[in-house]
Amino acid sequence: MTQEVVEPNPALTGPQAAATRETLEDYTLRFAPRSYRKWGPGVVSISALGGIAYLADFAIGANIGIANGTGNALWGILFFAVVIVLTGYPLAYYAARYNIDLDLITRGSGFGYYGSVLTNVIFASFTFIFFALEGSIMAQGLKLGLGIPLWLGYLVSSVLVIPLVIYGMNTLAKLQVWTTPLWLVMMVLPFLYLLISHPSAVGDFLSYSGGIDAKGGQGVSFAGTMLAAGVCLSLIAQIAEQIDYLRFMPPKTPENNRRWWAAVLTAGPGWVFFGAIKQVVGLFLAVYLILNFADQAGVANQPVEQFLAIYEDFMPHWLALTLAVILVVISQIKINVTNAYSGSLAWTNSFTRVTKTYPGRLVFLVFNVAIAIVLMEADMFSFLNNLLNFYANCGIAWIATVASDIAINKFLLKLSPKQPEFRRGMLYSVNPVGFGSVVIAGGLSIMTYFHVFGDAIQPYSPIVALVLAVVLPPIFAVATKGKYYLRRTDDGIDLPMLDENGNPSDARLMCCVTGIEFERPDMIASAKPGPNGEKQYISSLALSCDKTGEHVLPEQK
Repeated sequence: MTQEVVEPNPALTGPQAAATRETLEDYTLRFAPRSYRKWGPGVVSISALGGIAYLADFAIGANIGIANGTGNALWGILFFAVVIVLTGYPLAYYAARYNIDLDLITRGSGFGYYGSVLTNVIFASFTFIFFALEGSIMAQGLKLGLGIPLWLGYLVSSVLVIPLVIYGMNTLAKLQVWTTPLWLVMMVLPFLYLLISHPSAVGDFLSYSGGIDAKGGQGVSFAGTMLAAGVCLSLIAQIAEQIDYLRFMPPKTPENNRRWWAAVLTAGPGWVFFGAIKQVVGLFLAVYLILNFADQAGVANQPVEQFLAIYEDFMPHWLALTLAVILVVISQIKINVTNAYSGSLAWTNSFTRVTKTYPGRLVFLVFNVAIAIVLMEADMFSFLNNLLNFYANCGIAWIATVASDIAINKFLLKLSPKQPEFRRGMLYSVNPVGFGSVVIAGGLSIMTYFHVFGDAIQPYSPIVALVLAVVLPPIFAVATKGKYYLRRTDDGIDLPMLDENGNPSDARLMCCVTGIEFERPDMIASAKPGPNGEKQYISSLALSCDKTGEHVLPEQK
C-alpha cells in the first residue's frame, strides 16, 4: 500500500507545518481520511491482531496462577474476557465506523476537549508500562541466548523499535502481516506437541493450587478470582491500541458488510480471546516447569524459559535455544512497535492540546521509549502483579466510562450526541459526565486497592472501578441533562457530514491556515472571515495549534 503524501504550505512555519507532514505524523491529531484508508478489512484486522503477539500474557497467566492457583486464575481470566468484550465492542465500532482513535472518541463521549487529556495520560502510561514489560521479556531472551547483560538488553530491545515506528501505519501493517504466520507456527506447534507427548500435564495443571512448590493449598474463592482478574484487567486499555489500527478501516458498504463486521469484531473486542488463551497457556507452561523441573521453578513465569523447556523436549539444546530466542524477539517486536506507536500518538495529542504547540510525533516516540527503559532498569518484572493491579483501576475507570456513555447515554438515554464530536470549538473544555466519572471511579477503586476501606474489600477494587464507571455516566448525564456535551451544534458548513451509507464524507474543503484540502469531517468554519469577508474553513489539525483562538467559533446560544 502507498500512503498519500501531503506537503504543507511552504509559507507555513511552526506547529502547523510540522503537523501537516502526514508521511511521518500518521494523522496524529485527527480523523483518518478516506483517501488514505486503502487497506481492506482483512489487512486491517490482521495488522491489529499482530500487535497482540506479545508474550506478556504468558507471564501474566503464570503470575496469577502461581499467586492464586489454577482455579482462581481461570475464573479471573474468564471474568476479564467478559468485561473486555462488553466494554470493547462499542469503542471498536465507533473507531471503525467514524475513523477516529480512542482519544477523539473519548472527547465527545463525556469528557470534553481538554477533559480527555486525563485519559490520554492513562493510556500513555499503559503503553510505556507494557513496552517495559515486553522489553524485559525480550531482554531475558537475549541474555539467555546471547549472553547479553540485562541492562544492555533493555536498551537494545527498546532502541531497536524506534526505526520501525517512524513511518507509522504504512510500515506497521506490512510488519504485522508478514511476521504473523511464522509467529503462529513457532508458538502453537510446540505447545500442541507438549499436550500430545505429556497428557498427564493437563491433570497436573487443573489441580495446581499455587506457589512455586505447588503446595499453596488455595481453594477457589471470589477474592482469589478478583485478585487474578485485577491483574488481567490491566490489559483493558489494549482496546485503544487495537483502535489505532481499526481507525483505518475502509468505509462500510453493502458489498463489504460481512467482512467489515468480521474484521471489527475480531480485531476489536475479539483480541481478548487470543489474550485469554495465551494467559491460560502461560500458566499451563509454568505449572509444567514447576512440577517437572525443580531447578527452573523460580523462572517458571518467564516466557523464554517456558518455550525453551518445550523445545528441548524434542530437539537439541542449541536449536531449542535459538528458536526460543527468535520467538521472543519476533513476538516482542510485533507488540512493542504498537506500544511505541500508540504511546507517541497519546502523548502528542495531550501536549498539543494543552500547549497549542506541535513538536512532532517522533519526539514523543523517543520520550515514551525513554520512560520504558527507566522502568526496565528498575526491574519492574519483580513487582509486576502489584504494578498491573494498580494500573487496572485506572484503565477500567476510563474504558468502562466511555463504553457506558456510548451504550447508555448515546443509544438508550439519547442524552449524548450519537455522532462523535472531537473538534475544538464544538465541545466544552470539560464535561463532568465522563471526567467526573473517571475521577470518582478511579479514585475510589485506587483507595480500595490501598486498603483505605479495609482489608476485606481490597481484592475487589476492579469491581469498584467497573461498577462506578458504568453507573456514574448516566447519573451525571441525567443530572446535567446532557448540557455539557456540545458547545455548538452547527459547525458552519452546509455539506453533509456522512455519505449515503452513513460513512464519513470524502468531500474536500480548503483549510485557510495550511492551504491544504481536508475531508469534510476534519473541517469546521473559521470565526475569522476571509480578506473579502467570505466564509473560511479550518481543519481540526490547524485549529488545535491556534494559540490566539481567533479561528474558534463562539459558543452557540
